[in-house]
Amino acid sequence: VQLQASGGGLVQAGGSLRLSCAASVSTFSSYAMGWFRRAPGKEREFVTAIRWSDSNTLYADSVKGRFTISRDNAKNAVYLQMNSLKPEDTAVYYCAASLRVFTTIRSEYEYWGQGTQVTVSS
Repeated sequence: VQLQASGGGLVQAGGSLRLSCAASVSTFSSYAMGWFRRAPGKEREFVTAIRWSDSNTLYADSVKGRFTISRDNAKNAVYLQMNSLKPEDTAVYYCAASLRVFTTIRSEYEYWGQGTQVTVSS
């Protein structure tokens, strides 16, 4: 499985961005898809995940109510709609695929995209 993340950029605080993650093969081969992010000087952290079977979702507390994960089976893609962006959302965002579990745990995701930079100015 190869993942390609895109859609990052520079936005002012309060603005919105939509990230996309395209998979090279049918996403039915994975159990769940997730988004993680790594801010400068920090560890990579969980943002959100979606389970393919029922579209159940998980969100980090820091993004609840502002970010929305969605999927498009026909396009083998997952999206991250980010609204009300804050400077603390500045990070490289990564999409990832888990073959077996639906989880917030980074190590359970076997495949990773290359990351896309999101910068939120104050």
